Amino acid sequence: MENTSTGRPLAVVTGASSGIGYELARQFVEHGYDVVMAAEDAELDEAATGLRRDGTATVTPVRVDLTTYDGVEQLYREIGGAGRPVAAIALNAGVGQGGDFARQTDLRDELAIVDLNCRSVVHLAKRVVPDMVSRGAGRVLFTSSIASTMPGAYQAVYNASKSFTQSFAEALREELKDTGVTVTSLMPGPTDTEFFERADLEDTKLAKKKDDPADVARQGFEAMMKGEAKVVAGSFLNKVQAAGGRLMPDAVKAKLHGKVAEPGSGS
Repeated sequence: MENTSTGRPLAVVTGASSGIGYELARQFVEHGYDVVMAAEDAELDEAATGLRRDGTATVTPVRVDLTTYDGVEQLYREIGGAGRPVAAIALNAGVGQGGDFARQTDLRDELAIVDLNCRSVVHLAKRVVPDMVSRGAGRVLFTSSIASTMPGAYQAVYNASKSFTQSFAEALREELKDTGVTVTSLMPGPTDTEFFERADLEDTKLAKKKDDPADVARQGFEAMMKGEAKVVAGSFLNKVQAAGGRLMPDAVKAKLHGKVAEPGSGS
């Protein structure tokens, strides 16, 4: 990454090769940012090329496995190689896995959820956020989920990981309230991305109605730019579910979640 300045602020987006992450990167480009896009898959280079087409933004793809310690460190080195401060970071990369924890899912898949959705988020935030605090400026966006509000029967580890992300984001926001650094959590519901296919959830009721990732990303970007604490993005139903989740007992939420996430429930 060249140590040059374009006069545009720098943003970092993880999980940026497709879905919400790609659309968040697009929002940054359209609003005058240069962008570092991180993901591990081959789609990343094509995604970056697509965002360069307007010819004004510097878009830098970094292929890296954020489930590993070395992967996060590599990304941070690439960010630092720009010789520019990070004005905003969207900690968006995440993965899920559907199925019965005791009888269907694989331990390696579930540990990857913890590594990507929890550990890498803490690790990268620990590297980037102190730099923002020392400058007294910066914006942080965490992609959480409405799944964070409920125990996830048949998505036990994923929902727990998003509860971690949501709690972490809200705690950081309180700690950083007088620093000039804002923290926002984006809470989408089911969204039309590769998530459901990768998580083996296509045959569930959860996958029946999905929001547009472009709309979700726009709402998240706008909330971040306003410095809002959180935004429940997507459909009105998502907002109803999030509001109802604050009132409903956890046992009831787990039962209801199981009905829509159980394998085969969408058949």
